[in-house]
Amino acid sequence: MLKKSSSLGIIIGLAALAGLLGTVLGGLIVYQALSQNPANPSDQPAPTGESTLAAGQIPKQVLEVNQIDIQTTITQSVEKVGSAVVTVVAANPGQGQVPDPFNSQGASGSGVFISADGYILTNNHVVEGMNEVSVILFDGSQQNAAVIGTDPYADLAVLKSEGQAPAVALLGDSDVLNPGETVIAIGSPLGDFKNTVTVGVVSATGRSIDTGRGYQIEDLIQTDAAINQGNSGGPLLNLAGEVIGINTLVVRGSVENVLTEGLGFAIPANTVRAVAEQIINTGSIARPYLGIRWQSITPEIAMAFDLSTQWGAYITNVVPGSPAQAASLQTGDIITRIGDVAIDESRSFINLIFQYKPGDQVTLEILRNGQTLQVQVTLAGSVP
Repeated sequence: MLKKSSSLGIIIGLAALAGLLGTVLGGLIVYQALSQNPANPSDQPAPTGESTLAAGQIPKQVLEVNQIDIQTTITQSVEKVGSAVVTVVAANPGQGQVPDPFNSQGASGSGVFISADGYILTNNHVVEGMNEVSVILFDGSQQNAAVIGTDPYADLAVLKSEGQAPAVALLGDSDVLNPGETVIAIGSPLGDFKNTVTVGVVSATGRSIDTGRGYQIEDLIQTDAAINQGNSGGPLLNLAGEVIGINTLVVRGSVENVLTEGLGFAIPANTVRAVAEQIINTGSIARPYLGIRWQSITPEIAMAFDLSTQWGAYITNVVPGSPAQAASLQTGDIITRIGDVAIDESRSFINLIFQYKPGDQVTLEILRNGQTLQVQVTLAGSVP
């Protein structure tokens, strides 16, 4: 009996030793495989068991890499566009202007070159009523410039410099902007701090601001990127280094006894492009007036609100006495086509409507309560 038990103990011991050796060898094989082919942490599924990280904590290395990537992208965007940004100096001799103690050079605002032959975008309010205009380049040199045309309703002006453009900025597509996207403002706050760079996000799109002149500037981009006096007319960039807006104003101080900050606004690039092309081609702008308030529809918005079209202009209000009311357009209608051209990613509502002039009759295709309708409307001139 003792002999049999001893034999059984030897067998069990050998089995346990074999199991231990198997475990060690298996671990060595796994270690060797991982050493030769290290896994990419970003490719691995999130662990489902216990973790040494606290809930919601992100590994420090991941944060550092993302911060480096973002900072590099911002730097590259600024390098790409910075030399195209100018300080606009406007003056009206003989009007008894009071000198600005913070602005030794009389700078009125900022601007940006958009073509190699010297066309510059800025705000209408920067040059409004001024007889003499010049621009200071990023290297400190100065060039005379002429006002080609202005559009007070969009607060835009096009200048033409007498010298060469050191660089040219490209206009992007403002219709695809989403709240939360990083944006970069470049300009000359207070005139003396040229080519100042500030960074923020798109706070919202489709904003309207009352100008105090009896009309609103519509479809503005709201941003918390710091914008100060002198930034007006400078570019608002995306991380691709494209101009997606022209900075126009900032709400500061208090509104109805409520302290405000971080409320800057920019004219969207698609509006800028349409206005600038007309001014450059004709020297002025004849804005067709439809008489609606509207919101751009993109695939993201269409999905969120279960809309039947991915692109279009959603009518939020019809102005009484306007061409839109005369054509029986209604709040809730979605304009999907203007004439023979559909609104899509590359052809926005504002770009398409600006192809017409006051007095033109145009067919609008609209969606109303699930039905597609054709509506004839006669466009009017701009109404302040």
